Amino acid sequence: MGKLQLKNMKKAFGETEVIRNVDLMVDDGEFVVFVGPSGCGKSTLLRMIAGLETADSGEIEIDGIDVSRSDPSKRGIAMVFQTYALYPHMTVEENMAFGLEMAGMPLAERQQLVEKTARTLHLEPYLKRKPKQLSGGQRQRVAIGRAIVRDPKIFLFDEPLSNLDAELRVRMRIEIAKLHADLGATMIYVTHDQVEAMTLASRIVVLRDGLIEQVGTPLELYSDPDNAFVAGFIGSPKMNFVPATVLGRTEAGGMRLNVPDLGLADIVVTLRDANSKVPQQVVLGIRPEHFLDPDTADSANVSMIPEVVEHLGGVSYAYTDAGRDSSLIAEVRGKPGLKVGNELRLSVRPVDCLLFDGDGKRL
Repeated sequence: MGKLQLKNMKKAFGETEVIRNVDLMVDDGEFVVFVGPSGCGKSTLLRMIAGLETADSGEIEIDGIDVSRSDPSKRGIAMVFQTYALYPHMTVEENMAFGLEMAGMPLAERQQLVEKTARTLHLEPYLKRKPKQLSGGQRQRVAIGRAIVRDPKIFLFDEPLSNLDAELRVRMRIEIAKLHADLGATMIYVTHDQVEAMTLASRIVVLRDGLIEQVGTPLELYSDPDNAFVAGFIGSPKMNFVPATVLGRTEAGGMRLNVPDLGLADIVVTLRDANSKVPQQVVLGIRPEHFLDPDTADSANVSMIPEVVEHLGGVSYAYTDAGRDSSLIAEVRGKPGLKVGNELRLSVRPVDCLLFDGDGKRL
């Protein structure tokens, strides 16, 4: 079992509150990812779970037992750090077995566990090598293997892929996802990379300024965000936010909007809550991938003049007002000849649009 519950967790460094009133339940076997911008408190929260930071108040329960004041070695957790933290003078085999040796496990049993874990992580050819003889990805697999042999209740990962190059990150991401499927263990993973969060997580916890903004599956956060912060953080490239003016409410409960930046004089967008109190000035959210070919059914045509165009092979990204707050990003497929300064005609479906008030609250 590896069920985790956090109750009213708080942590401050001096006058700075890093974690504020965090409550969270992680079920046995879940892969939960903490995500958010730098300084949001995600690594601090992970270290509190591990026992490497002491909470100012609150409770940490693992399988119903309060471990808030327990020694890290007594919590039944294993942690994989951003840096590999391998002993350079030890072989791969010795690095993986060291914790078991310190716990007093007999040699034969240690060897059996290390060999089994090495097969799982495809490390058999490297067991006699030293860390300096390994690539970055191989070193990270050794660090993960060192955690696996301890058979913990919960695995904690603190940005384990941030030191790897882009191609290796993708490969390691797939390996970690497969490892979770094979082990069925509870895993909590910290990253600032929302692509990692979307591809790995059973559920994502979005943090900002020490508070949980929203918890949900990747697709729930992508399609139904609670606020503009979550909407902008989840998805790559980020969601476009465009100022709009409310013209009135339809009989069906939708809002008629004028969106000058998109050239839309009158578009009807459905509210998340039909009873929402809607201000005169609102913000329309539309993701770059939701720009469609012109004259698509149930859509409204828009046009834009790209200032910057990024061609990535099968897909291109067109930017207007590049680098400014009012910039728009549109994902375009099937237009390899798209050039800067040429009119780009597209369309948007009202059903793909989200509405926010000036404070970022979803309407």
